[in-house]
Amino acid sequence: MIKVISATVVAVLLICWAVLEFVLPVKIELSQNLIVPHESYAISSAAQTLHDRILVADLHTDSLLWKRDLNQYENRGHVDVPRLQAGNVALQMFTAVTKSPEGQNYEENTSDSDNITYLVMAQLWPIKTWFSLLERTLYQAGKLEEFASDSNGALVFVKSQRDLTAVLEQRAKGNAQIAALYGIEGAHPLEGQLDNVQTLFDVGVRMMGITHFFDNELAGSLHGISGDGLSDFGREVVLQAVELGMIIDIAHVSPTAVKDILALSPKPVILSHGGMKGACDSSRNLSDELMQEVAAHGGLIGIGYWDGAVCDASPLGVVKSIRYAIDTLGVNSVALGSDYDGTVSVTFDTSELAVLTDTMLAQGFTEEEITKVMGANAVDFFSRHLPND
Repeated sequence: MIKVISATVVAVLLICWAVLEFVLPVKIELSQNLIVPHESYAISSAAQTLHDRILVADLHTDSLLWKRDLNQYENRGHVDVPRLQAGNVALQMFTAVTKSPEGQNYEENTSDSDNITYLVMAQLWPIKTWFSLLERTLYQAGKLEEFASDSNGALVFVKSQRDLTAVLEQRAKGNAQIAALYGIEGAHPLEGQLDNVQTLFDVGVRMMGITHFFDNELAGSLHGISGDGLSDFGREVVLQAVELGMIIDIAHVSPTAVKDILALSPKPVILSHGGMKGACDSSRNLSDELMQEVAAHGGLIGIGYWDGAVCDASPLGVVKSIRYAIDTLGVNSVALGSDYDGTVSVTFDTSELAVLTDTMLAQGFTEEEITKVMGANAVDFFSRHLPND
C-alpha cells in the first residue's frame, strides 16, 4: 500500500511539474502578448528594397520575461531571433521587468502588490528570484547572455561602443548580426542600495528606467500616487549611473521627475517606449512641451505600437504618431519603441516591420526620415553614449 501511495504521489508531482514547465507559461503568454489577426501585409518592392538596406532598431521589448527560447521561432509573443532577422533588426534593447502591480493602469497604482512574483513562480525561475527584484534582473541578464552564446553569432550582447561597432562592421560585410542591449524598467531592483548600480552595470545594464507603474525610492511614477520628483537617493542613482555609462530612460516617470532628471543629467536621456500627447491624448503619454525639452537636451523618443501610446495601433496609426513626433521634435529625436512582449496587443510583430517602412513611404516620408526613425537615430545615439570600453 505504501509503495502504491508513493507511486501516486510521484505521478501527481510529475504531472504538476509538466503543467508548470510546458502548459501554464504558454497559456499565460498567449493571453498577454497578442497580435491582432490580419492578412499578410503587401509590401511594395521599393519599400522592401529600402527596408533591406537600412538599420532597424527598437528601444524596448520585454521578451526576457517569458519562458521562451529566443533563438527559436515561436507562434506566440512578438520577438525572437528568427523574427528579428526577418524584420532586418540591427539593434534590439531587451528590458527587464521585475515588478508590476495588480490592476495595473495608466492613472494610479500603489507599490504594495506584484504580479511578476506569480509569473516567475509559474515559470519555475530560481527560488531566489521569487523574493528579490535584484535577483530577477540578474537572472534575466543571464538569460540574455545564454541566448547570445547559443545563437551561433546571430545575437551579440553589446555593452560598449566597441561591441556595437563590431556588430555594425559585420552587418556591413553582409553578416546579419543583431546587437542586443540590456536595460531595466524601473530602478526598484536596486533595492535601495546605491552599490547595486555598479552590480547592474557589471552584468550589462546599459539603460536604466527610473520608475515603472508605481512610485519607488527614486521618484514618482507617471502612473503612481505622489507625482514626486527625484528623491535624494534618486539623484545619487542618476549621477552614478550616468558616470558609469548607463543611459537614463524616462518612460513611466512623473513629469516633475523628468524635469529633475533633465536638470541633473549631463547626458541626453531616452524615452524608450511611449507616444506623443498631441497625437494620442492618453494618460500614458507625457506632454508635447516636456517631450520638446527632452529633444532639446539631445534625447530620443521611441514611438510605440500599441493603443495606449498611439491610440490607433494599425501601421497607419503608428506612422501618423511618428509623423507628428517628427514635426514636433525634429527628425533626429524620433525612434521606434515597440513595447513588444510587454502584455500589449499589436497589429504586426517584429518580423513584419517592413510594413512601417512601406506605410511611411506611402505617406510621403523622405528616405532620410525613414532611415533615421527606423534605426539610424538609435544606432547613432548608442554609438555616442555607450561606454567607451
